[in-house]
Amino acid sequence: MSPVKPPRTRPTRVEVRDRILDAASKVFAAEGFAGATIDAIGQAAGFTKGAVYSNFDSKDDLFLALLDREFELRGSQIATALESGGDTAVAARDLSRSVLESVHSQADFYVLFVEYWLRAVRDPALRERLIARRHAAATDQASQIFGSGATVASGRQLADLAQLVVTVNLGIAMEEVLRPGIIDPGLLAQLITALLGSVAAEADRGASK
Repeated sequence: MSPVKPPRTRPTRVEVRDRILDAASKVFAAEGFAGATIDAIGQAAGFTKGAVYSNFDSKDDLFLALLDREFELRGSQIATALESGGDTAVAARDLSRSVLESVHSQADFYVLFVEYWLRAVRDPALRERLIARRHAAATDQASQIFGSGATVASGRQLADLAQLVVTVNLGIAMEEVLRPGIIDPGLLAQLITALLGSVAAEADRGASK
């Protein structure tokens, strides 16, 4: 009697989506956004082109979903780095190290992001979609960084902090990808400490009014 084969289980929609995103990350890194194709991404994931399109409407949607996942990863890394019990200096050092390690391990992503940024600058519709995602992610990161040890006012202050987080992070990434090791972790930690201290002082002034 031949052995009974276990029933074949199909991957869930979430698993399919994650496999496609993993494949897209590799294909985009190897070919760039312009050179990557849905066919190649589907093959790398082990699915048909139709399976990719059943989860993502276009290559742009696929890239933006990948961008969302990268932002979530950054947010998780920030939260982990800030688990220091309120010690600003320790949090700043941990966050500095986390930022630089993330840049070094995800250099391909930042190169791809710059390529897509150029595409979005030339396309108003894509620009608005990219801005919306960047703003949402940056606001979340700013809330975690600056709200961890102080009460941060909502509205304009948080928006300004979000923009600062985006600008500093991307600037650091571009320089580190171009010249690894150019950013001094100690100086970056000092900058983060100053930012945390400045926001805490501003929050205290607001609370005393």
